[in-house]
Amino acid sequence: MREALRGLTTRGRCFVAAALASALASLILGEKDLLRVAVLLGVLPLLAAGYVGRTRYKLACTRTLDPPQAQVGATARVVLRLQNLSRLLTGTLLLEDRLPYALGTRPRLVLERLGAHQASSVAYSVRADVRGRYEVGPLVVRLTDPFGLCELARSFATVDRLTVIPQIVGLPMVRLAGEYAGTGENRARAVAVHGDDDAATREYRHGDDLRRVHWRSTARVGELMVRREEQPWESRVTIVLDTRAGAHRGEGPTASFEWAVSAAASIALHLRQSGYKLRLVTGAGVDVEVSEVDGAAALLTHLAEVKLSADSDLATLVERVRRRSDAGLVIGLFGPLSAAESELLAGLRGNGTTCVALFLDSTTWLSQSAADRAASADRHSAAALSLLRSGWRVVPVTHGARLPTLWPQVARGTEGFAYRAAMAETVSGGRP
Repeated sequence: MREALRGLTTRGRCFVAAALASALASLILGEKDLLRVAVLLGVLPLLAAGYVGRTRYKLACTRTLDPPQAQVGATARVVLRLQNLSRLLTGTLLLEDRLPYALGTRPRLVLERLGAHQASSVAYSVRADVRGRYEVGPLVVRLTDPFGLCELARSFATVDRLTVIPQIVGLPMVRLAGEYAGTGENRARAVAVHGDDDAATREYRHGDDLRRVHWRSTARVGELMVRREEQPWESRVTIVLDTRAGAHRGEGPTASFEWAVSAAASIALHLRQSGYKLRLVTGAGVDVEVSEVDGAAALLTHLAEVKLSADSDLATLVERVRRRSDAGLVIGLFGPLSAAESELLAGLRGNGTTCVALFLDSTTWLSQSAADRAASADRHSAAALSLLRSGWRVVPVTHGARLPTLWPQVARGTEGFAYRAAMAETVSGGRP
């Protein structure tokens, strides 16, 4: 009962105040009619509190997110289904689903009376302009009396999560140079001409068949090693995302980092549909491979949560890529690089690996003077030229660039001789 009295609405409290005022006036003026009015005004909130406090509905709630993964800027539909598990007829139910600020204001819905064991559904829509994983719920049910004098809240414990993935754009179908360089786990034909002692090996990964353990290599290296033979020739791609806080500019959905994350998601989904075996490596510590079971859902979930890191180091990122690198295609999305960092990336050009860099000039995401813009362009061109000399293919990216337009440049079979020559002239022309 105390909880119900604390749940008196503004209207209910006004009734109590009016009852006290009428009772005081009746004592001062000696009017019995005012006392009757005071009793009536005071009894109504008490009856309402008793009615609401004794209400014991048994309700079950299920929440459905359609879809559970939504792109940035897209709309997701949330369906709430409530079922009355008791034999009592419910009153009108006021529903409020708790949402984070990024998904908008909390929806408030009205559900009409539910009969015994009856179920009913209500729905609302949410939209997020910022990627991430958001908790939807718990659902709060507000019980009230017919006069609106008392209101109590009952909360469910269940919470669902809506994943807002980066925006994905369609890419044209082009044949990538180096797409057949990926051998999956081995070159089966090379292994066939050698003995068992010469079998190609790699580090053990979770899920590998223990029957493939190569004990001689394990004893020699000191780590569990498995054979690479008898695996099908397959196309592999490793997508590398630069998460250094100092490499990106801009804020919010229009920042250079958001462009890079969206590009990584679009490229991953496009190559997945083309039959590639995907791997995502970020400077934030993410290293995930796409399996046949979960498809690209796990990769998109990681991209929905990835953030810039002040501790991200390019040397660590390169080492993480090389540690589990097989011959194949490497597509990197990098911000501005120094000469030393460009040399570090040259270490990925080994074992028949084809490397392509979507090289973002993040300074173009800022408003700069003509002199600053020219200096930034010179530094960017010098770093791009260093990458080209080490065998990388470089696709320059500036603010406003569209990935579908840039994608055919990724498919070029050369290292971009014309672009390299143009940048060489730019760099040499800028020197005294």
